[in-house]
Amino acid sequence: MAVEPAAHKILQNRMRCHARRGTIEKSTGVVYAIVRASGRQEKVSVGDQLVLDRLKGAPGETIELPALLLVDGDKVTSSPKELAKVKVTAEILGNERGPKIAILTYKNKTGQRHHQGHRADLTRVKVTGIK
Repeated sequence: MAVEPAAHKILQNRMRCHARRGTIEKSTGVVYAIVRASGRQEKVSVGDQLVLDRLKGAPGETIELPALLLVDGDKVTSSPKELAKVKVTAEILGNERGPKIAILTYKNKTGQRHHQGHRADLTRVKVTGIK
């Protein structure tokens, strides 16, 4: 698993931008991780709840999410060797369904219409630890 080389710079630029606006207070006790979940990257800290694509497992089970970046106060870890030791654990809270999406295809002058609906299967998880 390759770590995106620009992830750290992007994160620093965002923090600088938010700091200028006064929306983020930088403190030394903040611990969070960027994890890969359901094909996306999510910023998580302990206690956060995420809604991901449907995962196999029953509510109450524990899963492990692969970390791409770890920020512990002023220490930033992005090395793949060090990130292999990092464990981000989460507990499955339950399964959900996403909002209904109505799909309509229409062709002019032929009377051809096709209606279709879709709801995504989702899983809500709560991050229990970053070690």
